[in-house]
Amino acid sequence: MTETRTPKSRNQRTGQPPLESAPREVTLHPVDGPGESYPHPAGKAARGSGGRRKGVPFIALLLVLVLGIGAGLGGGYYLWGWERPYTIDLKSVEVPEWVKQEFIRKNIFSRPDVSRKRINNIVIHYVANPGSTAKNNRDYFDSLADQDPQKSGTSTSSHFVVGLEGEVIQCIPVTEIAYGNAPRNDDTISIEVCHPDETGRFNDATYESVVNLTAWLCRELKLGSKDVVRHYDINGKLCPKYYVDNEDAWVQFRKDVDAAMKEL
Repeated sequence: MTETRTPKSRNQRTGQPPLESAPREVTLHPVDGPGESYPHPAGKAARGSGGRRKGVPFIALLLVLVLGIGAGLGGGYYLWGWERPYTIDLKSVEVPEWVKQEFIRKNIFSRPDVSRKRINNIVIHYVANPGSTAKNNRDYFDSLADQDPQKSGTSTSSHFVVGLEGEVIQCIPVTEIAYGNAPRNDDTISIEVCHPDETGRFNDATYESVVNLTAWLCRELKLGSKDVVRHYDINGKLCPKYYVDNEDAWVQFRKDVDAAMKEL
């Protein structure tokens, strides 16, 4: 908004306008954003009854402040996401009675004995060794402890292995990290799944067990099927092969986890 004063008549002797009457334009700036304001132009008092200045009402200032805080919080949520509160005590998480706990030895290659306080995702793998059993894979993880710690070696492991007959072995407590989901070992659970052939597809007994185990863990950890991901989703590895090659099968897997959670 621009206000212009009309100059008085020129001085008859000099032909120049009086100094006090020179035209002057004053631009009043609107508020540009939350928390921002501009002062009135110098020497430009607002006119009102009795010559009083018009102040900005307190309620308007309060509204601007609230809007500014809201915009800041909203922008932070958009950029960084809102971190949900995490209240799960991992030491209290239980596994189903049909899970056999056979923890592998503590060692730097497969069970480094590193604790953590939260779990954000459950990660599904395939063992990539057709026909091998849950026991075979559990024992392999344990055998890595026999490597020379002074030399480089193989590092890998999983919290659970689901076998060809639906058997489930827990290799590492959920309170500790496993070496299966780099670079997300610190906040994920690994489930290795056995398969009968090169396609990587789980047979019916195996599929039912991994769905039920995943649903159980989701309930204990207050997670949902959206928090169940493939190894592929963590670092791009072609694992579990069948469920990377067949997106529809992966979508169905998550739906089956949802259904199993409702029955718990």
